[in-house]
Amino acid sequence: MRAYELIVIISPEIDEEEIPTTVEKINQFIIERGGSIAEVNQWGKRKLAYPIKHFVEGNYVLTQFTMEPRLTEELEASLGISEEILRHLLVRLED
Repeated sequence: MRAYELIVIISPEIDEEEIPTTVEKINQFIIERGGSIAEVNQWGKRKLAYPIKHFVEGNYVLTQFTMEPRLTEELEASLGISEEILRHLLVRLED
């Protein structure tokens, strides 16, 4: 198991009440594959440095977790096809 940090930018079209549901979907994906969540921080709505899909702001969420390295491609593919997520960044943390 390796430690990772995931930052996702959720579309501002998603209601504030639905953001925890979106975050929970990501967390369930990790847990169902044997990973564990260390910490989740919702940074709230912030202005983007440049427009993404015609949006100028998005809801940022930082998640720290552990997971088998071979499953990260599956996680990134899942995030890439999600219409709720504008952009994501997955970083492996040093041991």
